[in-house]
Parts: sequence; structure tokens; C-alpha cells
Amino acid sequence: MIVVLKPGLTVDEVRKVVDRVEGLGLKAHISVGKERTIIGAIGDERLLADQTLESFPGVEKVVPILKPYKLVSRDFQRENTIIRVAGHEIGGKRIHVMAGPCSVESYEQVLAAAVPVKEAGATFMRGGAFKPRTSPYTFQGLGEEGLEVLARAREATHLPIITEVLDPRDLDLVYRYTDILQIGARNMQNFKLLTEVGRLKKPVLLKRGLSATIQEFLLSAEYIAAEGNRQIILCERGIRTYETETRNTLDLSAVPVLKQLSHLPVFVDPSHGTGRWDLVTPMALAGIAAGADGLLIEVHPRPERALSDGPQSLKPEKFAGLMKDLKKVAEAVGREL
Repeated sequence: MIVVLKPGLTVDEVRKVVDRVEGLGLKAHISVGKERTIIGAIGDERLLADQTLESFPGVEKVVPILKPYKLVSRDFQRENTIIRVAGHEIGGKRIHVMAGPCSVESYEQVLAAAVPVKEAGATFMRGGAFKPRTSPYTFQGLGEEGLEVLARAREATHLPIITEVLDPRDLDLVYRYTDILQIGARNMQNFKLLTEVGRLKKPVLLKRGLSATIQEFLLSAEYIAAEGNRQIILCERGIRTYETETRNTLDLSAVPVLKQLSHLPVFVDPSHGTGRWDLVTPMALAGIAAGADGLLIEVHPRPERALSDGPQSLKPEKFAGLMKDLKKVAEAVGREL
């Protein structure tokens, strides 16, 4: 439930309400808005059967949250969440583009992608050091060596990095190198990993699972938020359907739905969403037109030699063309690039 506080309360008065909520056996999560401060009282509401909070000093009203996800819902927080990373604000007016190769193969390869994507206007560099692959016999990533490559490329380009973590046992290692932790589609319901990431103070990009509903997606985000980390970016990356012309079916209707249901930033990954480089640009433009706050795009200097996902990777010059078109769409929908 949501405990709406009266305006003008002091820090001590807010603390007394929090103590009351926690004294009833519930977790208290504070959200400070422009007009009101609210407290999310999360837990078994049967604990309130013989208690009341509405008569407690400083409380204006108590509103139940009917959705199963609480902290990530618009009911809990009306204003959009703004995530600040390395001088950038994600979730505001500006569109952010995270671009780079699917897998880190070498320093030269990463730099050959990172330099031109920065020149084209990308604000973050993506690259996988640990790769979840369908087959155990395909390239699985360079591990820590790949993280070191990304760190060197960050020093050279000043682009903050986002990379995927697959296993809670690798979390401390990846945490030391990356600016944003990525949790991929296959791990969307790896609840141990979600819980551990939720205890960290670092932004997380959470991808929608291959067959996940919107509610399941938001409940996975709730696992992270419930542990204290509300710096979460939701990423639509396509779902599994009967269609075979594309790798996945990019569900762009999920973008406005997620924006209605949640206050978290929403990104689109047209590379994994289609699996075809020739569809990346039109679906990226459509994603921004649908209301997305940013894009995750695979760029490789030589896609034909890529160790993973070459068919869906843009060459640097194609990416530069996308960014020019993207600027026009962003301006048309009242955003900036």
C-alpha cells in the first residue's frame, strides 16, 4: 500500500511514520515527489488487520496498490525515474543510445566500433565479456580479459560502458568494471541474480524474457527494487512467436504500455528484436516514436567476421546514418538526441 504524507513534514516526522510502518512488520520505501512524499509499505498486508495508519500523525491517506508489482508501478511514483550515470541523465528528455559489438573479441575490434559510434552521437558503449549462448560450443566471451578491454576502450573514448552479468558469482568482478549492469533475457527470472543486483548501488538494464508477459517483466524488476536498487532500465528486446522471418518479434506496443504502468525508463533493442541488420534502423526509429527513452544497438566493424550476432550488427557507417535519422524522429516527438 501507499502511505501519502501531509505536505511540509520535517525529516523527524517522516522518520516517525517510517518507524511505524516498519514496526508493523512491513518494509518502508520512501519516494519524494514534487508535491508529496509517499511511503511504500511493502509486505503482508494482513499484518494491518487490527491496525490503522490513516490516523497516525503526518499521514494524509493510505491507498492500496492493486498491482502485484509495487515499487516499480506508477501508483507508487507518478514522476518518471531519472537515472544519473557518468554525467548523463537517463529517462529525461534526451534519448540515449548504447552501441557497440555483441561480443568483445579484441581491443582493436572494440575500439574500431567505439570511436565511430561516439563520433555519430552514441552516449554509452556496449559489449559482452560474458556471453550466454544457445550452444555450449559457440564463443562464450573473454571473461575478465574482455572487461579489461572495455575499460581500456572507455579510457580512450570516455564512453561509459554497459555489459552483461550472467552469474551472481561474477557480480563483484563485473561491478568493478562496468557503469551499468545488464541482465539479459535468459536471466530475467534468475531471481538470485536479481536479488543480488538489487543490493548494489549501480544502475541495471533488465531485458524482457523470451516469452515473458509485461506483468512478469515488471515483477522481475520488482525483485531488484525490493532490495533497494531502483535504478532500473527496462529493455524490450523481442519475444518468441511463431514468426520465422525475424529472430524475434519486437513488441513495440510494450513501450507505451510499460510507460503507462511504470515510472522506469524504457529502452528498445532492435538488434536482438529482429536479428537482421536491415531492420534495425526502421525498428529503432519506430521505438523512439513509440516513446522509448533509448536504444541498445549492436555495431561491429566487420560483421561478416563477428564471433556472435554478425547478421544483426550494423557497420559504423550504417550506424551513423541511423543517428541522423534518429535525430529527426526525436525532434518530432519532443525529445533530444
